[in-house]
Amino acid sequence: MQHQQAKGEGKGLPLSSTPPPDYLASDTNPPGDQSLAIELRKISKRFGSVQANKDIDLKVERGTIHGIVGENGAGKSTLMSILYGFYQADKGEILINGKPAKIKSSRDAISAGIGMVHQHFMLVDTFSVLENVILGAEQSAMLKASEENAREALQQLSDEYQMSVPLDAPVGDLPVGQQQRTEILKALYRNAEILILDEPTGVLTPQEADQLFRVLQALKDRGVTIILITHKLREIMDVTDNVSVLRLGEIVATQRTADTSTTELAELMVGRKLQTQQFKKVDNPGGENGIAVHNLTVTDDRGLTRVDNVSFEVKRGEIVGIAGVAGNGQSTLLEVLAGIQSPDTGSFTINNHQANANSPITPKEMREIGVQHVPEDRLRLGLVKSFTAAESSVLGYQNRKRFNWRMFLNIRSIRAACKKLMQAFDVRPPDPKLRSSSFSGGNQQKLILARELDKSPSVLLVGQPTRGVDIGAIELIHQKIIEIRDANCAVLLVSVELDEIMTLSDRILVMFEGRIVGTMKGGEADKTTLGLMMANALDDAA
Repeated sequence: MQHQQAKGEGKGLPLSSTPPPDYLASDTNPPGDQSLAIELRKISKRFGSVQANKDIDLKVERGTIHGIVGENGAGKSTLMSILYGFYQADKGEILINGKPAKIKSSRDAISAGIGMVHQHFMLVDTFSVLENVILGAEQSAMLKASEENAREALQQLSDEYQMSVPLDAPVGDLPVGQQQRTEILKALYRNAEILILDEPTGVLTPQEADQLFRVLQALKDRGVTIILITHKLREIMDVTDNVSVLRLGEIVATQRTADTSTTELAELMVGRKLQTQQFKKVDNPGGENGIAVHNLTVTDDRGLTRVDNVSFEVKRGEIVGIAGVAGNGQSTLLEVLAGIQSPDTGSFTINNHQANANSPITPKEMREIGVQHVPEDRLRLGLVKSFTAAESSVLGYQNRKRFNWRMFLNIRSIRAACKKLMQAFDVRPPDPKLRSSSFSGGNQQKLILARELDKSPSVLLVGQPTRGVDIGAIELIHQKIIEIRDANCAVLLVSVELDEIMTLSDRILVMFEGRIVGTMKGGEADKTTLGLMMANALDDAA
């Protein structure tokens, strides 16, 4: 694969089978198999009392897509962070293209031809796509010259892999799919011949995920080696050549993807057989309304209508799921009902309290009347990364009497309560003193769910409850949501996962461009009909 780019770091040299430079090599360790892009030998890493990785041996064949799966906290991201130089292994060796490598920083990794697209993008929102790509890889003190050289190179990469991105647009204004393309282009611009993707579809629509997989296949066809970390076993089966399973910090299996199945992988991940979840549907709940929405319309700062004259009800003892491609108003609707945004017109009644543009209700008031909210964006609205897990576990509830002692927070009480939540929701590691940022995305999600579901809500607003969560934890979370419903709670569920919507919902509403365009009973729903509704194409199909 030939990229005609500018000289210097980030110039995009041809990808080939040539090993990385000798300055990364060790003189004492024996060489490895040069048909392997990556070989890890006996890698171990401990954080305090937590053994994140233990004696891991991993071989990744050159020019393949290698999947890595495991439960939240199994050590997947830690292992890849060692390979990318963010962490240093306590012991073990790394070999790149058959040569021992000492990777002490991300700069070493980049020099060895490794690029990484993180679960939470490492981009500067106010910078353009072009500025983000060359950041740290400027070719001279003359920024204009660097930008001109990079523009030509990026255009070639964009055309070659069909990853069109507006180079001069601020990254913060782009949808997440294009932000992810920016991260991939940034890695390719730095001449990555090994690309690590950590939960790449966690924030993508199904269409964006399909486009990503086409890009990965094109990269593989041109010799790039790809490591794909994901919880979605169907993605593993669809796009990978080989797959390794981590459990409790150890690799328990590595095999050809064609020789395994989603059932076998799931059982290897959790170390037990999983039960097929078939929850009883509630056809005609007889309770009163927990939520009643009347002609609700919401516009954004640019005057675009996000929610368009929406009306519906959610009964107590019922789960109503909202299906739709991301960006069709579901997120805005959920934030309005949680008190984060105000409607422009219309009103809603929640737990017998009415709100409208002239009489808004705040998130704090929502909590006081028994409305709990699990936000879609856990990092923006769910927790504070610099806080400990204990502190994040009481966000919004810190003023409750049990958590206070005179004028101060009762840290002992907060940690004890957090410990119980962690045990109930299997948050790993179960250490209330760890910073929230130290947990994997799935364990952050479980901590937030534990905080909100523990309050015995009478109304629950829940967005993307299993985003970034492993299959064993999904089983637990779904069961908890059903238990909340059966305790006479009105549940409004927003999810881009159709399987989740169909598994949990007693009734399904479909949103398209801010409007409700269809409704189905949960027990009668099928993916084909829902998919047509989501594209507003049901009448055309008929």
